[in-house]
Amino acid sequence: MALYKLLLPKMGESVSEATVTKWLKQPGDTISEDEAVLEIATDKVDSDVPSPVKGILKEQLFSVDQVAQVGDIIAIIEIENGENEIPQSSSKQPQDQIVEKLEIVSTEVQLEDKGIEIPGLNQIQPTIQSQQPNLHNGIRFYSPLVKNIAAHEGLSQQELDQVIGTGSEGRVTKEDILKYVASKGGQIVHTSPNTPHTTPAASVPSAEKVKCCKATTETAHTINSGGDEIIEMDRMRKIIADHMVKSVQTSPHVCSFVEADVTNLVTWRTKAKEIYKKRDGENITFTPIFIEAIAKALKDFPMVNISVDGNHIIKKKNINIGMAAALPNGNLIVPVIKNADQLSLVGLSKSVNDLANRSRSNKLKPDDTQGGTFTFTNIGAFGNIMGTPIINQPQAAILAVGSIKKKPAVIETEHGDLIGIRQMMYLSLSYDHRVIDGALGGTFLKRVADYLENWDINREI
Repeated sequence: MALYKLLLPKMGESVSEATVTKWLKQPGDTISEDEAVLEIATDKVDSDVPSPVKGILKEQLFSVDQVAQVGDIIAIIEIENGENEIPQSSSKQPQDQIVEKLEIVSTEVQLEDKGIEIPGLNQIQPTIQSQQPNLHNGIRFYSPLVKNIAAHEGLSQQELDQVIGTGSEGRVTKEDILKYVASKGGQIVHTSPNTPHTTPAASVPSAEKVKCCKATTETAHTINSGGDEIIEMDRMRKIIADHMVKSVQTSPHVCSFVEADVTNLVTWRTKAKEIYKKRDGENITFTPIFIEAIAKALKDFPMVNISVDGNHIIKKKNINIGMAAALPNGNLIVPVIKNADQLSLVGLSKSVNDLANRSRSNKLKPDDTQGGTFTFTNIGAFGNIMGTPIINQPQAAILAVGSIKKKPAVIETEHGDLIGIRQMMYLSLSYDHRVIDGALGGTFLKRVADYLENWDINREI
């Protein structure tokens, strides 16, 4: 038998860590190849970590709610292999190397660096290398969990910088910040990722504070108060709430509206969807059509495809369009179609269907939600005719389309104006008035509408 090191895999260029939310396998459980071992969460998306090998889970090296860095060893799996060296599940990372070397002599095992006990082996001789915390280098990294606790406790950045970290390279752990808050005699921190809450510390003896904090992770998330039901936000809802508040506080929102006659577009799709369904085995919705029009308009008006960094405007090279997707549990997520302007309508359709399906089945990867430069949301899917969406920071604009409705409208012909039944819809654009003025925002929105109104009814797909 040999032991396999399961590492936290890379999850995109901008994702460096993840929080363990649930272990799907327990020590002693059999694991099949490509079977999920645990669930993790980043700031953007939840996902699972599969095992690339078949074996038996021997050790969980991170507990629920702990934060792991990309490349950390998160589990050890026993596999049928005659070699004594522990294989690695991906390229080795320099930080937090938990198991550097494994020497097997009869039943004695020595794990260097961390001295971690592996169930099933009789004797452990750990060697622990002590090192002083690296406190301040001008820039200090804090995990989302630590920052969340600090925010709920009202700690300033200066106070947070004073907390002594006992983690790798001086990082502040959950226990570090809990001890700091307890030493202040302030408030008790409830650190469950699903139940953030604070309680006056005066009602609890000081020695019981940390113990009380840990106990709250096991409390129910729903409380009955009289006839009212109090429901704690889940982790994703808290992230959405914080993101929306930050956006409104950051950007002065302006919203413009246009009405578009999309009769030709609706007629074309009615004919094309059957052909597309037979040929490709999936539906073509309105969403890829809208995204194509947005991508074209962004190429025409690149100063809408921007973000703001202090007093600097960053004009994005790529056009990466996020599409807001409602999840079955009521939450919202925004997967991103990268380089949307370079995809054909068929390519956009396949990307939209793939991301939508993986969103609903919780199969998105963290990188699927990264790098967006502009966001699109279809509120018409819920029967709404128009809306004023909140900008998805750090982007500068978001476009919403309402439901398509048959309405009487004026039709201009060479023989005069007529009244006819047309397929009409509203488009709305929320934009950051710090960098996008009404002229640019309104012209861009009208350009999107023009692309939709002038749809070629004879277009091949």
